[in-house]
Amino acid sequence: MSNARRGKRLFVLGGSVVVAAALIYLFYGGIESSLVYFRTPTELLAMGDAAYSSPVRLGGQVVPGSVQWDAEALDLRFRMTDGQTEVAVHSTGAPPQMFRDGIGVIVEGRYTAGGIFEATNVMVKHSNEYRAPPPGEHPAEYYRELFSKQGS
Repeated sequence: MSNARRGKRLFVLGGSVVVAAALIYLFYGGIESSLVYFRTPTELLAMGDAAYSSPVRLGGQVVPGSVQWDAEALDLRFRMTDGQTEVAVHSTGAPPQMFRDGIGVIVEGRYTAGGIFEATNVMVKHSNEYRAPPPGEHPAEYYRELFSKQGS
């Protein structure tokens, strides 16, 4: 085998190793920076100062009587709990239609040093089983009534 051929093979092999190493680094580095961990309010507060640095999905239930909804400003504030710890949540934008006191929710966002979880997304946890409303009950009216009472 000639030196030129051997040099070409080493060049291709070395280039392949460099490209593979770069792809592995980008793949794992990219995944790590885009991960969003699921936490409960108790786990979030147990993180201490580390809770402020990364995006989190926080799961729990809306504390009954804590919902404050300003429809004009699209400003939603409530407290959520995992049964042990409560966290104040703030979100801008309309809440999901099924949002109400006592329902299970998942919020995505960041916990601030001020003790408020700034949510960029509010999702309602519900079963995938559909049940028609009882005769005479209209869910859209319930939704309007719920938030008109809370906005006043």
